[in-house]
Amino acid sequence: VEFSAALSQIPSISSISSEGRQNLQGNQLETQIWITPDVQKTDMDFSEILNAIQEIAKDVNIFFDELEGVNSPSKDDDSLLHHGNLTCTSDDASRLEVVGEEAPDKNKTNGLYFRDGKCRIDYILVYRKSNPQTEKREVFERNIRAEGLQMEKESSLINSDIIFVKLHAPWEVLGKYAELMNVRMPFRRKIYYLHRRYKFMNRIEKQISRFRGWLPRKPMKLDKETLPDLEENDCYTAPFSQQRIHHFIIHNKDTFFNNATRSRIVHHILQRVKYEEGKNKIGLNRLLSNGSYEAAFPLHEGSYRSKNSIRTHGAENHRHLLYECWASWEVWYKYQPLDLVRRYFGEKIGLYFAWLGWYTGMLFPAAFIGLFVFLYGVTTLNHCQVSKEVCQATDIIMCPICDKYCPFMRLSDSCIYAKVTHLFDNGATVFFAVFMAVWATVFLEFWKRRRAVIAYDWDLIDWEEEEEEIRPQFEAKYSKKERMNPISGKPEPYQAFADKCSRLIVSASGIFFMICVVIAAVFGIVIYRVVTVSTFAAFKWALIRNNSQVATTGTAVCINFCIIMLLNVLYEKVALFLTNLEQPRTESEWENSFTLKMFLFQFVNLNSSTFYIAFFLGRFTGHPGAYLRLINRWRLEECHPSGCLIDLCMQMGIIMVLKQTWNNFMELGYPLIQNWWTRRKLRQEYGTQSKTSFPQWEKDYNLQPMNAYGLFDEYLEMILQFGFTTIFVAAFPLAPLLALLNNIIEIRLDAYKFVTQWRRPLASRAKDIGIWYGILEGIGILSVITNAFVIAVTSDFIPRLVYAYKYGPCAGQGEAGQKCMVGYVNASLSVFLVSDFENRSEPTSNGSEFSGSPLKYCRYRDYRDTPHSAVPYGYTLQFWHVLAARLAFIIVFEHLVFCIKHVISYLIPDLPKDLRDRMRREKYLIQEMMYEAELERLQKERKERKKNGKSYHNEWP
Repeated sequence: VEFSAALSQIPSISSISSEGRQNLQGNQLETQIWITPDVQKTDMDFSEILNAIQEIAKDVNIFFDELEGVNSPSKDDDSLLHHGNLTCTSDDASRLEVVGEEAPDKNKTNGLYFRDGKCRIDYILVYRKSNPQTEKREVFERNIRAEGLQMEKESSLINSDIIFVKLHAPWEVLGKYAELMNVRMPFRRKIYYLHRRYKFMNRIEKQISRFRGWLPRKPMKLDKETLPDLEENDCYTAPFSQQRIHHFIIHNKDTFFNNATRSRIVHHILQRVKYEEGKNKIGLNRLLSNGSYEAAFPLHEGSYRSKNSIRTHGAENHRHLLYECWASWEVWYKYQPLDLVRRYFGEKIGLYFAWLGWYTGMLFPAAFIGLFVFLYGVTTLNHCQVSKEVCQATDIIMCPICDKYCPFMRLSDSCIYAKVTHLFDNGATVFFAVFMAVWATVFLEFWKRRRAVIAYDWDLIDWEEEEEEIRPQFEAKYSKKERMNPISGKPEPYQAFADKCSRLIVSASGIFFMICVVIAAVFGIVIYRVVTVSTFAAFKWALIRNNSQVATTGTAVCINFCIIMLLNVLYEKVALFLTNLEQPRTESEWENSFTLKMFLFQFVNLNSSTFYIAFFLGRFTGHPGAYLRLINRWRLEECHPSGCLIDLCMQMGIIMVLKQTWNNFMELGYPLIQNWWTRRKLRQEYGTQSKTSFPQWEKDYNLQPMNAYGLFDEYLEMILQFGFTTIFVAAFPLAPLLALLNNIIEIRLDAYKFVTQWRRPLASRAKDIGIWYGILEGIGILSVITNAFVIAVTSDFIPRLVYAYKYGPCAGQGEAGQKCMVGYVNASLSVFLVSDFENRSEPTSNGSEFSGSPLKYCRYRDYRDTPHSAVPYGYTLQFWHVLAARLAFIIVFEHLVFCIKHVISYLIPDLPKDLRDRMRREKYLIQEMMYEAELERLQKERKERKKNGKSYHNEWP
């Protein structure tokens, strides 16, 4: 009877509509494959056959419902309901996870389970037996067991003094705390809302899809057919509830909560367990800070390498899968599997890589346009009238650029520098500066949209951070004075307003002092440049003597880079001291305060010398015969005869390349060296025993822990790079290209580091990138101002424009082509009488090597009157015209670009329209599903009561 009843649950073909029957014909083979393997087994008993048939009935019902749902029109005439993935399971109910009963012997050897091979290790605590904090640990571990966690201890194979505490959370504990933490879990397959389209549009889409079939497959997308484990489930989620557990999709209780969620729940419990009598004697963090435990971390899911190919044998675990499809250099050109990253490392780290990938993708158009500007300069180099005149100016003798030892020089000697300057300072530079300012706004606005989509897909829309715990340092400092917390209603330590203000004032004073230290370092670099340019001019080697200014700039940049690296170490300690001095109340407040200080310090440290070269170098030097001097001793440095832009390009290029190379080495090379040294010591102490014989907790303990500041270093590096890419991009159009190449490498380096070199970090949640978004907006605003000044002040764009329209051959004709620039070089140079030199700046040579007789006049870059005019060396009218044009350009450029930025930010909504519709539709469907599921449960209970003869009057139908 039971056998017949189970068979009757399978619907017949006649109960399906004609369209559904046609679709079924193409799937009959698949249906037969479902049925035959389980039923045709000869060694199955009756109960197993019955269970198999019931499961088949359930699957076939789902399949038939799917066919009907696709082919039958919805009651809503304006929409079609398209069901999601048929095989919707929980996050870890994939081929990689434990399905059914695994062999305990296998689990015993892989280091991920207790000795019994059944209880999975969710968390590891490490301590030393020689540590004196024994009593606190015993109380803490006793309270852990009281919370329901299971515990097992193992001594290290390397050092018997090291003890590993393995923790496992049973199903009851996981369910209890998942409900308390509002962990969202899948409970129903998604149903997508699709707008009805006209037949004409459907035909066009079919033709387009047919055409796409002829094209090669997208190479940047991961191959989901070869790697089926990459297919993510597509389910609605809801906060877990034990009372409504029947609503959720639970195929296996051991894999319902994925490993990252299990570790997060265990960590949540450990943070709320007492270790000593007292109000504040609670939590794992305090035990780690006082040395009771040496380390605490969740386990990696086995080895990231495998002898077998992932394409033939599949992935051994999620760590192996991440290594093959994310951290491997073979997939450097493919998109990141962000859902897998989020599933393994948590939402906070997943958001960082999502932002980094988005930033890298947005760099492609910026790098392309920047390369186009550079190539435009290359192609127009032979047609540039200014560089032609410089290269042909053999009869123009320039004044020495330093005191005594610098000789007179022909203007044609700087021909190569004039050509290099044209590569970056050409007609397309202004367009590129406007483009980059708009690009920064578009990047931020579209990132908000991308973040909204990610937040929706990862169930972060309605997630709110829990009330944070107070930092132990804050509690210890202000435990005597308490007030009621308005949220929790419990008394907590309170910091007086006067105390807080006084600490903030001291902290701000410390920040100001450190900025003064940066300025002092820049002042030292300026003195170095002033002194060494004379030294290099008198050098023995002709190569250095003839290129003294370039040699000065190059060595100054390298020394500046070393000073930057040394000061960064000092700044970290100062920022840490000032942040602790402020006594922030919670960890997030501490993190935001520390982040702001470190960014401010490093930004000023990295860009101060660049600001000096861009806006001060050669601006306040005076003129020959009346040079301005530092401390009335050192003559201020002048720009090269071809301009100061070449110095700015060298500064940006060298600093950017060196810093990115150094950061990549410190991020990956340093952990690699440390882990190699650890393995070397293990081989020396442990002999020939293979590393693979160590359990997983031993291997993870020997890896490097994630740095104390979390993702701070990764974000800071990219934000500083974003500043380099946008702030002075008008002077160095290749900066986006260098940033793009670095980021392509950076993504894989960070992925490799997280997967192979670091212990597995605790999976934590976050809705966005935090304070970094505000910093990015500030950099975007600053970039508009700096690029306006670079074009107006540093480059020769405005002087050339004024000459073309006012003083050149085309003056008054409204033209500004290359023919209008004839005579520009001569008009931009002033005349100086050699006999007017000061005694301390008079050159040792008299210039007789140029014409056979001592020089009477030399030229210099400025707009000044001749020495025989009524006011010798006074400013000409052209100088004031150029100055007025520069100021006008800055005002017009800033207002125009800011207006464009605001219009773009207004026109681009933060939430995509289709996402808004999906969210509204989903909210409605979830309510309907919950109601239907509850009604179904009540109806089943009513039928069971009637069957048992326990029906009641006045029942709700």
